[in-house]
Amino acid sequence: METGVIFDIKKYAIHDGPGIRTTVFFKGCPLSCWWCHNPEGLTMSAQRLYIKERCIGCGECIKVCPQEANSLSPRGVITDQSKCIKCRTCAQACPSEAIEFIGKTSTVDDVVRKIERDIIFYDESNGGVTFSGGEPLMQPGFLLELLDACGKLEIHRTVDTAGYADAKILMSVAERTELFIYDVKHMDSEKHKKYTGVSNEQILSNLELLAGHGANIKVRIPIIPGFNNDNENIDRTGSFISSLPGVSNVNLLKYHDSAIAKYKKIGVKYLLKNVSPSSEHELESIKKRLRKHGLKVKIGG
Repeated sequence: METGVIFDIKKYAIHDGPGIRTTVFFKGCPLSCWWCHNPEGLTMSAQRLYIKERCIGCGECIKVCPQEANSLSPRGVITDQSKCIKCRTCAQACPSEAIEFIGKTSTVDDVVRKIERDIIFYDESNGGVTFSGGEPLMQPGFLLELLDACGKLEIHRTVDTAGYADAKILMSVAERTELFIYDVKHMDSEKHKKYTGVSNEQILSNLELLAGHGANIKVRIPIIPGFNNDNENIDRTGSFISSLPGVSNVNLLKYHDSAIAKYKKIGVKYLLKNVSPSSEHELESIKKRLRKHGLKVKIGG
């Protein structure tokens, strides 16, 4: 049985596909978008977090650490990362929950047991399970076994992806998936690479491949002011999506900076500073522009 690394399982999700859903968040992503709302999902490995504001300086984490990696200083608890083995002993001992770990290795059975508890809600709402991230295609063996297990239980399966993966992996996933939520971020490859860390050729060719094989696809466009909200890019995006057979549903996602606190918590620099969210008027204008390409456009998830 495959194992994989996840960082959250969200129940009763209503924006990750049709109906009421359970969303499983995979850890690890090949992209590093400046605006990423789930920065805790970027790396594959577990992350140890220390929240100084919660720390009461009791020293319990220092006493229990088998590697003697922790020490107390005027700045709070200092951890020698070269010694830390992510055993989570310190987090378990901390009475104020000042230490947390993000990322857990799970088996397919572990995850499926949590998913199937909510089958009654899926049945009543035409919902199901959504595999998100991070990027679920980065853990293909784990994802494929989960899709197979959910298929046997007749649970609707959605994969939320940026599409940056080997085409063979993508097609294997497509054989087991009822819906793809597929991100299109920018049509210019160089600008895409600057702001996401990777070029867009493979992403766009994979989307064409999926559409050509009749996959059910909903395209999602995060509207990032100063990055992809100009008329030229919107028109190029609309023209491309409308050329895909069977693809017409587009969701526009409004940028917001609510994830900044997450970046601070995990010690990662937030690169997209001083960006104001698009106004409702601007989003409506983008919506109308895309509709001219024959697309069905909705603002929101």
